[in-house]
Amino acid sequence: MATKTTSPRSATARLASAKRTGVREQAAQTTRDNILRAATKVFARYGYEGGSVEKISQSAKSFDRMIYYYFGSKEGLFIEVLEDMYRRMNDAELELDLDLEQPVDSLKEVIRFVVTYYSKNPEFITLLNTENLHRGKHISKSMRAREYSSPAIAIIRQLLESGVKKNVFRADVSARNVYLLIAATGYFYISNRHTLSAFLGEDLQTPEAMTEWQAFITTTVLRTVMKNP
Repeated sequence: MATKTTSPRSATARLASAKRTGVREQAAQTTRDNILRAATKVFARYGYEGGSVEKISQSAKSFDRMIYYYFGSKEGLFIEVLEDMYRRMNDAELELDLDLEQPVDSLKEVIRFVVTYYSKNPEFITLLNTENLHRGKHISKSMRAREYSSPAIAIIRQLLESGVKKNVFRADVSARNVYLLIAATGYFYISNRHTLSAFLGEDLQTPEAMTEWQAFITTTVLRTVMKNP
């Protein structure tokens, strides 16, 4: 049986074609990422209505048509911005080095992470505020949003189960409610820090004020979950 040989020229041509394809794919991904980053900043600054396609393409140094090509519509882009914000927080949370054998300390670390993440990522808070003004009509169309809440609740559930086995946590507290308690108290403080500072007559954004509030959240959560706080 005769064997088919490949000429050096044809092999080189295929390699060159593969390289060109790889370069094009990388360029396309870079363009898409640039648009996503620009959209995050524009939507956070101007809101959904004010964050026009033109503003976003100018910020990304791209073209309007590329937004429609990669994301389908302005709404499609906004949904992906929200998904990306959730994903990034989820990824950061999964990097936490938690010890299930130390449920109390680990739960404290989860609280510290949430409060710190909110304070260091104000765009996340602003975008959530924007979407809540729209009654969640955009994120409700997301196929991924629910995926990003599951790991956070799963982590807390594991810590609660460990604490119950060690006889330090109550058995009648749900991970969902603990998650909501942490998220709500952390989110409300950061989201309303400007108006609350004016209302209370004190700067709630100082490191000292932030530290005090984190300590209060921690105490509140532990009093809720522990058998003998």
